[in-house]
Amino acid sequence: MSALFEPYTLRSLTIPNRVWMPPMCQYSAAPEGAEAGAPRDWHFAHYAARATGGTGLIIVEATAVSAEGRISPYDLGIWNDTQAAAFRRTTDFLKSQGTVPAIQLAHAGRKASTDRPWKGGAPVGPDQYGWQAVAPSAVPFDERHPVPTELTVERIHEVVAQFADAARRSLDAGFEIAEIHGAHGYLIGEFLSPHSNKRTDAYGGSHENRTRFALEVVDAVRAVWPADKPLFFRISATDWLAEAGWTADDTVRFATELKEHGVDLLDVSTGGNAAGVRIPVEPGYQVPFAARVKAETELPVAAVGLITDIEQAEKIVANGEADAVLLGRELLRDPSWARRAGRELGAEVHVPDQYHRSV
Repeated sequence: MSALFEPYTLRSLTIPNRVWMPPMCQYSAAPEGAEAGAPRDWHFAHYAARATGGTGLIIVEATAVSAEGRISPYDLGIWNDTQAAAFRRTTDFLKSQGTVPAIQLAHAGRKASTDRPWKGGAPVGPDQYGWQAVAPSAVPFDERHPVPTELTVERIHEVVAQFADAARRSLDAGFEIAEIHGAHGYLIGEFLSPHSNKRTDAYGGSHENRTRFALEVVDAVRAVWPADKPLFFRISATDWLAEAGWTADDTVRFATELKEHGVDLLDVSTGGNAAGVRIPVEPGYQVPFAARVKAETELPVAAVGLITDIEQAEKIVANGEADAVLLGRELLRDPSWARRAGRELGAEVHVPDQYHRSV
């Protein structure tokens, strides 16, 4: 039997296979007005296509817990009830195809208020729907980004509450899994790393202090997220810095702490918090970080990063390097990758009744 197509159970939820879709921003929501941040036809078509293609779990793109938490003015959000209600169409359809709908709750921190990538991705001002970014410390991401406003402790507590409110709305919106975005140099990741966190209070300095905000968010979300539903955490396992950054050792230590606070799976990526670093990109280049967490802790993991080949994906799961694989660009190229992989590996994959003539 194919390891890639063996069902996977976390808490009371069973995911039909180990082919999962990671969050990938579409930058296609309205930037202002009553419908700002709400999913539109593009989002429905985008996620529905991967569900009909047999993907076992789909994590909806980084969805902001507040307006200032968006990466761009065109990001999805779930800071109000209008947005939550608009997700229902998508979550209902994904469930009808046997796909588990998940959502990534996010705050962009100092990397907020930027344009869409195909427009250059540069920071934008009020004349382009932009706003003032916030961060753990008044340290810009790079020379292009403005200096962010350092969060006060009171504001930190407000952001923690925003994550909890977003989780409540996500449940109402029909999501079965919530993922907290602590990767890629966005707000939670900025607090974790000494490269971006220069605070001298209870939220900076030591490992315990730098992880405090992340664990407060986890606790707040877990408190409102049902006990029978899984909670994921996405992390950048390393900043890829020679010194003064978040490391793989930090990730292993933190993984154990996350499990103790009710996280069920670590979604392991890397990078994004330091500009100009050299990353040795190659097929599966991030898998060893996931494999190390799996080997050295009791927390399940998902691997991501240039996983494209069917045999490659099968081996990652079969060899015990990860419990699941997240295919990003490959699922953009081929929405039915899971069905194709199932045919090649001799596994049964859900096919919509309307498509049975293709089997």
